[in-house]
Amino acid sequence: MKPIYSKAQLGYMKAKTQFEKQAVILEKKLEDTRKTQEISQEVMEGLVQTTGFHDAYNQLVLAENELIEWSHTTMKHEKTYRENRLAIDDMYLKLNSDPKMRAQIIDLAMKIR
Repeated sequence: MKPIYSKAQLGYMKAKTQFEKQAVILEKKLEDTRKTQEISQEVMEGLVQTTGFHDAYNQLVLAENELIEWSHTTMKHEKTYRENRLAIDDMYLKLNSDPKMRAQIIDLAMKIR
């Protein structure tokens, strides 16, 4: 049986896939450009913009934020949340200052069914 995903989970998966595609395109452009010129900050910024990597990154961050918000709201209805409310809320408070915590919350949010 196929898992059923929420709108936030589907949006995140789509944004992540697009980001990964754009990263491959950027890497290819970098390799090609490196053959003819030095990669300066200006060149790198231009490649990031022209390959769509910057837009894909921004969309991924927005999708992550939506997924995190959805998971926190959804989780509040679970018995486990009510029993561990302070610890879980503390995790969500740290998500913007701790990249590992953010990644962990996103991973957990993708497991919610």
